[in-house]
Amino acid sequence: MNSTDGNPLNRRDFIQAGAAGLAASALVQSPPLFGEQKSRRIGVIGSGWFGKGNMIRFIQMEPSCEIVSLCDVDSKMLSDAAALAEARQTNKKTPRTYFSYKEMLKEKDLDVVIIATPDHWHALTAIEALKSGANLYLEKPTGVDVVESQSILAAARKYNKVVQVNLQRRSTPHIIEARDRIIKEGKLGKIGLVETYCYFGMRVRGAQPTSTPPENLNWNEWCGPAPVIPYNSQIHPRSWRSYMEYCNGILGDMCVHMYDMVRWMLELGWPSRIASTGGILVDKESPATCPDTQSASFDHEDLRVTWQHRTWGSSADPKYPWGATFYGDKGTLKVSVQSYDFIPNGKGTPEHGDAVIEMDKYPDDKKEPGVIPNVVPAMRHHVMNFLASLDKQSKPVADIQEGHISSSSCIMANVAMNLGRTIQWDSQNEQVVGDAEANTLLRRPYRKPWVHPEPNDV
Repeated sequence: MNSTDGNPLNRRDFIQAGAAGLAASALVQSPPLFGEQKSRRIGVIGSGWFGKGNMIRFIQMEPSCEIVSLCDVDSKMLSDAAALAEARQTNKKTPRTYFSYKEMLKEKDLDVVIIATPDHWHALTAIEALKSGANLYLEKPTGVDVVESQSILAAARKYNKVVQVNLQRRSTPHIIEARDRIIKEGKLGKIGLVETYCYFGMRVRGAQPTSTPPENLNWNEWCGPAPVIPYNSQIHPRSWRSYMEYCNGILGDMCVHMYDMVRWMLELGWPSRIASTGGILVDKESPATCPDTQSASFDHEDLRVTWQHRTWGSSADPKYPWGATFYGDKGTLKVSVQSYDFIPNGKGTPEHGDAVIEMDKYPDDKKEPGVIPNVVPAMRHHVMNFLASLDKQSKPVADIQEGHISSSSCIMANVAMNLGRTIQWDSQNEQVVGDAEANTLLRRPYRKPWVHPEPNDV
């Protein structure tokens, strides 16, 4: 977590980004030896699950990385992360620890800042980190509203910093293979529809008793610019994703990965129209405020990308509970974080690929709490792509512009659902066409004394 002190990419860029992702996947096969890469001074804001996971991946892929600073408003998470960094990094130094991210960034001695806070803190911490002179490794989504995301993008360009959004499907080895072997070789033919979906039971279920926050957690600072709701033990850590006050629900958490993957694989920019329906249809006892059922559609000229999630019932395909299905006139491609399957129409040979698993190559992964075996290789490749981009001062595969498009599109799907109407998007001016009410919802209200960032003020 974090604290306060109280006070359009073009086609050529897309192709270059894809090539960079593929190059990173080749680089990562042999971890660099100490001293081969530049030393990096790294700070982490948000030392929970993905904060620790990202921190470890940097140490694994470039041992000369030093975790210098850690920030969190949960003292237990902070001390646990400091002990882990000391144990894992080459120099065995204990990082400095902070409750205030502003105090941490005042040092102005960090090359990279990893931001892995809850979503409602991404914008303020990211912009302050960029202002301090650091490059950024930012968890998705890029904000809880569109203007936050626009502001991070504006700051990245103003301060000329490299920003990688952790949309690591772009760096997932078997998904790169599916893109290159199936889509780029034209085996699907004309693609008119891509269905994306998630059927995980990710939402907090049933009634949750409220309680006093634990002594190790500063609840007011944790809530920050977002509303303060009664604390319960299922909000922090990790289950805050069930509460729209602090995130964008399952669209902001899971759809953004699959929608971004589709955009990258098919070289798509902004959607022109966005629609969504859904709500809390089944589990009405839970205090969770994110929809347990939701559908969305993103229109790209003669291609439609759809989304469907349910946190109840069974998966439409048990082998693909979270993934994307590409429908072409020559065949169908299913892709998930676990595997891919190509099914030709009529004549042709089916093709299958599985996720790369590296637990034997990186045995320390087995000791890591909450590690996901098929995800950590993608995280390593994504980190390597970012580090290579730092050396070249080039755009990484999930540059902030790409993260902004994918994140903001999912945010607007929630806006469309809440309004009960389709959004037509003007990507040049980044405004909803002919809908003043929708445009006002591109910016969430902030709780005082925090002030909402604006693209022109960063």
